[in-house]
Amino acid sequence: MSAKILIVDDSALSRRTLRRILETAGYDVVEADDGMTALEVYFLEKPNLVLLDLVMKGMYGLDVLVKLREMDPNALVVVASADVQSSTRKMVDEAGALAFINKPFTSEPVIAAVEAALAEGAPSETN
Repeated sequence: MSAKILIVDDSALSRRTLRRILETAGYDVVEADDGMTALEVYFLEKPNLVLLDLVMKGMYGLDVLVKLREMDPNALVVVASADVQSSTRKMVDEAGALAFINKPFTSEPVIAAVEAALAEGAPSETN
């Protein structure tokens, strides 16, 4: 069974690009275009992993990350953003993200981050 991945990004282009990369690699994909929708979709779809943009209209990605981790302490989240500041990365790490991938997206780093995050989360799923 392939892993289900939730893409959270307010950019339709970014969601399309990630969907193409992930589906080509055999993953199931669900999408949300803002933070509130992301929390609903996470609750309903129970994805194995979330790819989360930071800068979105409405709820900022870091707030979504904190809420996801409150809802599910075992949530696997990879942040996908064009923001490469070290202070941003530090906040993201402290909030519980497993990895950080940069925009614009290319297949290799996205798949590598997804596979590593899923592998990191695998032991807790077997309990």
